[in-house]
Amino acid sequence: MRVVVTGASGNVGTALLRVLADAGDTVVGIARHVPPDSPGWVSCDLGAPAADVVLSRAFAGADAVVHLAWAVQPTTGEPAMRRTNLVGSAHVLRAAERAGVPHVVVASSVAAYTPSPAPVDEEWPCGGVPGSAYSTQKAELERMLAGRPGVAVVRPCAIVQPDAGGELARWVLSPLLPAGLVGRRWLPMPLWSGLRAQVVHAEDVARAIRVVLAHRAEGAFNVAADPPLSARELASVLGGFLLPVPLAVLRAVAWPTWRLGVQPLHPGWLRLADQASLMDCTRIRALGWEPRHPPREALAEFVAAVAEGRGTWGPLAPRHVGRWRRLGFGRPAHQSQGDVR
Repeated sequence: MRVVVTGASGNVGTALLRVLADAGDTVVGIARHVPPDSPGWVSCDLGAPAADVVLSRAFAGADAVVHLAWAVQPTTGEPAMRRTNLVGSAHVLRAAERAGVPHVVVASSVAAYTPSPAPVDEEWPCGGVPGSAYSTQKAELERMLAGRPGVAVVRPCAIVQPDAGGELARWVLSPLLPAGLVGRRWLPMPLWSGLRAQVVHAEDVARAIRVVLAHRAEGAFNVAADPPLSARELASVLGGFLLPVPLAVLRAVAWPTWRLGVQPLHPGWLRLADQASLMDCTRIRALGWEPRHPPREALAEFVAAVAEGRGTWGPLAPRHVGRWRRLGFGRPAHQSQGDVR
């Protein structure tokens, strides 16, 4: 099977390339920045006007396209989220149609769902979480995909793997907090008591995508590992112990510190973490998929990688620059995650 993967240099993309290679598939990776000395990769900025032509050529003769590219937590110097996420996705879908690709698998997210107090299946509405740009753009992507033949949508929960330690640490940690402190038993973790989250290893998401490809399946598929982790369990892995703090207080602190560039986490991420639904994964399991990595173990391996400064090349690699250079110096270092149109 010849598979073209957009966002191949990212968290899920790198795991998917390994899984597809193990399955004997021929893979073409597409990314804005490609690894050095990597023939067969295609450099493409999906949001650029020229992307249509580049993608149409790359997709020619493909058995499937897997669209993973998404700007999750871009810095202020990178292309705008909407340009990459929605304009770029439209370019991918149009190019796949022009090239006659018979099967397209698109990565959405649990964030696309309208909040629910009970676990949701794939029929639950995708209205997003107001106040989160990541969520509302995933919901808009779902509307873009609705009714398209030959398309499968994969909706994973929070995705971790050791190789992504450098990238995810930059998205979440303040430069004032040394990464080596993460996971220390004496480190208090300020979290609200009602927090609960599903976590899945990137390799398990990649395996789910490979199962969807193998079955030429269409429609939506939730992908998560059980059981969900409580605030206390998350705190015990991320730090040492839970320091209960009301969500309203955390959001009040997050806003000015993000605005001043002291830390990268916009309060919209806290809103999303609080309201994201838990998922029922019966449908993907019916295709024969089961996660191989328990969520607590997957998160612990990831935390260890963050503390050790591990990461692979490109966007997943840690940035070995001084802490002060990574601060915003009075302005946000990362783009707004508010519900912007």
